Amino acid sequence: MKAAARTATGLLHHLKPEESSTPTSNLTQKTILELLNTRCINSVRNLKQAHAIVLRTGHFQDHYVAGTLVKCYFDSGLGGLDMAIKVFDSVHRPNVFVWNVVLKGCLEREKPWMVLSLYYEMVLSDSRANKFTYTTMFKACGEVGAVDEGFQIHGRCLKSGILFDGHMKSSGIQMYASSGYFPEARKLLELGKYDVVCCNAMIDGYMKSGNVKEAKNLFEKTPERNTGTWNTMVTGYAKNGMFEDSRKVFEEMPERDEISWSGMIDGYIQGGYYKEAIEIFDQMQKQKIRPRRFMLSSVLAACANTGALDQGRWIHAYTRKNSIKLDSVLGTAFVDMYAKCGRIDLAWEVFETMKEKEVFSWNAMIGGLAIHGRADEAVELFFKMQRQKLRPNTVTFVNLLNACAHGSLADKAMKILSSMKNLYEVEPETEHYCCVVDALGRAGRLEEAEELIESMPMEPNAAVYGALLGSCRVHGNTELGDKIGQILLDLDPSNSGRYALLSNIYAEAGKWEKASELRKLMKERKVKTDPGISFLELQGRVHEFKTGDTSHPQAEEIFSQLDSVIERIESEGYSPGKTRVLFNVEEEDEKDTSLKYHSEKIAIAFGLISTEKGSSIRIVKNLRICEDCHSAIKLVSTVYEREIVVRDRVRYHHFKNGACSCNDFW
Repeated sequence: MKAAARTATGLLHHLKPEESSTPTSNLTQKTILELLNTRCINSVRNLKQAHAIVLRTGHFQDHYVAGTLVKCYFDSGLGGLDMAIKVFDSVHRPNVFVWNVVLKGCLEREKPWMVLSLYYEMVLSDSRANKFTYTTMFKACGEVGAVDEGFQIHGRCLKSGILFDGHMKSSGIQMYASSGYFPEARKLLELGKYDVVCCNAMIDGYMKSGNVKEAKNLFEKTPERNTGTWNTMVTGYAKNGMFEDSRKVFEEMPERDEISWSGMIDGYIQGGYYKEAIEIFDQMQKQKIRPRRFMLSSVLAACANTGALDQGRWIHAYTRKNSIKLDSVLGTAFVDMYAKCGRIDLAWEVFETMKEKEVFSWNAMIGGLAIHGRADEAVELFFKMQRQKLRPNTVTFVNLLNACAHGSLADKAMKILSSMKNLYEVEPETEHYCCVVDALGRAGRLEEAEELIESMPMEPNAAVYGALLGSCRVHGNTELGDKIGQILLDLDPSNSGRYALLSNIYAEAGKWEKASELRKLMKERKVKTDPGISFLELQGRVHEFKTGDTSHPQAEEIFSQLDSVIERIESEGYSPGKTRVLFNVEEEDEKDTSLKYHSEKIAIAFGLISTEKGSSIRIVKNLRICEDCHSAIKLVSTVYEREIVVRDRVRYHHFKNGACSCNDFW
């Protein structure tokens, strides 16, 4: 390989890229192929030079060389799909190898319809297909549900006598199963001997269709279970939301590979079980299994959602120690993790050191600044993005407008909204209007917010009205709040948060009868409330606390500490905000108790007994923090001389010396 690299480097430096179809050197096919397969083809310039050498030496007439060159364009990502197709179009009477390269390349770049179109060209050119061609075609047909074309491919395979090949059969089974043709898939499975690869394909098809019973039956009948068969069951159960079954199969596996661990971790993350995903990752580390880049990105997402900063920092150290390249995907995952774990400074640090930045990387940094209330910096970063000639997309503007809403930049938000289509050719969507309505509402410009809703080119949804309802409560506009609240209860009748917000508006205005009617309506509609859950990471382990929950092993000590905390802050003027407590709690002492045991208060009590004096306490909560907890935590930060960082569903709150970074505006 080193000799080949030296040869390639010499060629790239000394040969001029002059195109010719006549050989002008004694370079052999082997040398040319070594050149194309070396790692020196790592830039557009090098790839084009190598291309020129192939043309100059006349080797482009060699189908194996031409096909390898096309594959280089596909694999490198340097020339893109268009360039690969352009080179392919220049090949004179391509043979089956060249056709297979371009068919597979298009499939891998998620262009299944292009695969079908090219295959028809191949048939018309009288080029003879082989099993590799048909395997690709089955996959393409399955991805777009082109069953009629799949039947034709099936017929050609039968005619050619190659359908008994294991990979061919499994591809056909996948095609039929993914299109819902299970009897046909089963017939193909039972054609000849049972093959473990084909059984895996059939089990996967059953699982993807939600037919878990048939998948389990076939799994139990499969004569040989390799690790792949078990993996299919693990991922299949997880995708169907059956996490206990998925974990059970995972624990029963005789052997596990990286795909097994990854399947379990990804399944938990997709189901929102972030704490469990991190626990599985910890187990994986104890088994000395080295995680690859794609798994690290997944685990970082779990860290971001639970505030597991220590785990995220460990992964960062691991990538440095093992020289894992910080590409745009992994780098962005770190930016997102650090921002969502409360360390916007470390998010900045990663962002600035990233050599590869895509639009989604800038979006993550702008979004991170937004949730930390650093609106001016978010706007400045947006303009810096423009100077880098990067084109903003829909997500960019959602994050930017969200920053404006949290930073009291209502006028700026209006200007950005009006410029989206004219300057950036991005059509404003409902989510963009929602952010601007929020910005106007927070600024007390409720009439303008209502006018903006009425002027929307699309039907406003519950999120838009919800943003305005929140502002009605903040600014005490009961009349408009009542109007918007009734609209919301029709649009989103099962969302408990809508009832809570409207009930608060009634309670604060002293309209207890209306608040009572609202609670009664909620009971009639059997609306379930979302339980408050707070996460706190300690020494790499994520602890979960629910409102009023006493299941933690240290519950007795935690609640004793919480009693002490409440007593101390009451001496500093804390009084429970009883109008904030909703639904079935009627007695005053019960209201006090309900507020006292909110999940973030329990988490803080745990943090106080588990961390060193003066250290920061970081909490992630699944719901918006209530005003009572917000007031209480400000006092805790003073009395105990602690910085307390809370990320709720909306934004970050940095409590220090009795003040919050949100300026009581969230």
